[in-house]
Amino acid sequence: MSNSSSDSRGFTLPVWVAAAAKGAAEAMAGKAFCSSQKIQLPNTKEFINVPVTSAGSFVNAQKAMGISHCDPGLCLDLTRGLEIWVMLEYETLDDEKDIELSVDSWLKIIGGFGVGKFESNGEICLSDFAKQLLYLNLLPFKEKGRKIKLEVIFPEGQSLAERTSNAAFGVVDGLALIGTQAEVQTSASPDQLHQSLDELRNQCSSQTFEGALTFVIGENGLDLAIQSGLNLQPIIKTGNWLGPLIVAAAEERVSELLLFGYHGKLVKLAGGIFHTHHHLADGRLEVLTALAVKERIPFDLIKLLAQSASIESALLILEEQDPLAAKKLWLRLAREVEKRSHEYVKRYVSSSIKIGAILFDRKRQLRWAGPIGLKKVNALGVTLEVLS
Repeated sequence: MSNSSSDSRGFTLPVWVAAAAKGAAEAMAGKAFCSSQKIQLPNTKEFINVPVTSAGSFVNAQKAMGISHCDPGLCLDLTRGLEIWVMLEYETLDDEKDIELSVDSWLKIIGGFGVGKFESNGEICLSDFAKQLLYLNLLPFKEKGRKIKLEVIFPEGQSLAERTSNAAFGVVDGLALIGTQAEVQTSASPDQLHQSLDELRNQCSSQTFEGALTFVIGENGLDLAIQSGLNLQPIIKTGNWLGPLIVAAAEERVSELLLFGYHGKLVKLAGGIFHTHHHLADGRLEVLTALAVKERIPFDLIKLLAQSASIESALLILEEQDPLAAKKLWLRLAREVEKRSHEYVKRYVSSSIKIGAILFDRKRQLRWAGPIGLKKVNALGVTLEVLS
């Protein structure tokens, strides 16, 4: 068993929610406020100490509130300083309900303002790790005949979510609570690059490896790739370090490489930006505007693109104004991703690697592919939802 201070490492959003929830539970139990909550991690014997800003009970100690502020450590993350509110209260159950209450249904988790929900059913977007963390640390406060109702609120969550690609994965209204571990492992960190390189080398050294790989950016991209049938060849989740990994793939004699990602990420490659984390480089609308000029899109539409709030809004504007121009531009973008990726490899190594690109939109639809990517998806039997 170990105890760690949050001063030495950053924690994911679910950890800060659990700390605020435990602080609220202690306040409702009549305990004195403790500014550092001891949080147990699922499936381990490890505990971590997590700061809590405040906690207190009200309505005759029938309700309580805990507040914490997210600290992802050295990670450049938009959740830094995010204020987290957790409202907690008990719901009394009658005898019949109490009998039916299963071991894992005594905690009701609600997504309040600023917390992401699935657009399909309105349910809170909550990872298994986040759920386990809350169940484990609130278990000591479980009472017979009563269910704990826990509402999570992110006051700034709705505005911050506009800077994410959550909507690409069917999550709306706020920030998703989808951390899969306690410590932050940023996709922009060198450690993440080393992990991806190790996985790449392991895949390429396997006796069953046939020379074809797919790179995806992030957990959501990985999920969509598998759902779409792209896992007929090995998939590696890359994070944002695409440039070094593409070169490493060529060095490992990968013959066919498929780049699969959200258009808001892969558009950077079309501009020669091969580290896609937004804190290090952006320029997405500038790249899109330059490609629109090359594709001879009408000038009035180019002006609208340049003034758009995001890549997604630029896409929607262009599809509404001129669907044919939108199709031409986004297919040009996919071709450019392939072309610039080949050029990037040639800077560092001589290779015959073929690099294809597939882009999906915020509705999780596979929309565009470059010439090489299109051949690959046809061979895999994957369908693109292209404009007619």
